[in-house]
Amino acid sequence: MSATATLGQATTDTVVMTRRYLRHYLRTRNLLIISLAQPVMFVLLWTYVFGGAVRLPGVRYIDYLMPGIMVLAIGFGSATAGIGLAEDLTRGMIDRFRALPMAPPALLAGRTLSDAVRNTFVVLLMIAVGYAAGFRIHTGPAAALGAIALAVSTGYVMSWFSALIGLAVGDPETAGTASILPIIVLSFTSSSFVPVHTMPGWLQIWASHSPITYIVDALRALTTGGPTTRPLLTAITWLLTLLAVAVTLAVRRYRHATR
Repeated sequence: MSATATLGQATTDTVVMTRRYLRHYLRTRNLLIISLAQPVMFVLLWTYVFGGAVRLPGVRYIDYLMPGIMVLAIGFGSATAGIGLAEDLTRGMIDRFRALPMAPPALLAGRTLSDAVRNTFVVLLMIAVGYAAGFRIHTGPAAALGAIALAVSTGYVMSWFSALIGLAVGDPETAGTASILPIIVLSFTSSSFVPVHTMPGWLQIWASHSPITYIVDALRALTTGGPTTRPLLTAITWLLTLLAVAVTLAVRRYRHATR
């Protein structure tokens, strides 16, 4: 089989698996409701509970908050990739897929791409709710679209790590907890909710070099203005590096789990 035919088959199989996961997502009404309600709750709770207590010079807290809360919500949502793959493993679905003439990476690619589609709607919903609560994008349309793309790309990378965790632990409950815990730690020890300089000195060292800080700062530059090129390039570099690591390890683990 030629390389073109192989690539074409892999692309077709990936589209089929993406559709499968999206249909499953839409048919699971409770999951759909929770997935949409959770980001809305994050925006409203952080804005109205902490917004009155946190004062930042020169910027409203909701404008500062929204990039960080988007990354947190997308991170929580990415756990479904690990949970779904762990369920497919325990129920024998992956063995059934292996019996089909399907490109091996299509399952993982379809799972993560379906999450990216869902995250696009989640980000748009959060922006709409944030706008109703007072959030404003102070840059142009191109920068706003760039912020949406960066947020969705961040979720895509997180979904690959969640997929890796799901394949490694092989248990849906454990996969959910193991996928969310790093997101909580990384988000709260970054510039997502408060400036890094307000943290203890020892924590500032970590927070200043956290990949979440670089991503959130880039999102903030795209939505509130200021120097954009350097934080954006740094964030993209981090995402590409993390994506390469996650894809390599996830594919390797998938082959091991289905051997």
